[in-house]
Amino acid sequence: MTIVRVNEFTAAEGKSVELFNFLQELMPYISGAEGCLSCEVLKHQEHSDQFMIIERWNSIENHQLAITNYPQENMQAAMSLFGAPPKGSYYTQP
Repeated sequence: MTIVRVNEFTAAEGKSVELFNFLQELMPYISGAEGCLSCEVLKHQEHSDQFMIIERWNSIENHQLAITNYPQENMQAAMSLFGAPPKGSYYTQP
């Protein structure tokens, strides 16, 4: 069964371009992770500070392993780009 992960991000004031660039830089890491079937970054049409990443995975465990293995220093460096805590949820395709 395919798992879909939907992640929502809001940029800190004046950091929209930097956050979008950071999210785009994540794409090769995510798509190259074991069990990742696809991923894409989306920018809200009306609110330039809001973004989504839609990921498709073989399993929740594969997604969580990818998060665990992502270099923490890279994530810490990006924390100033977030205007609110990122949100994410898992979905299944019936």
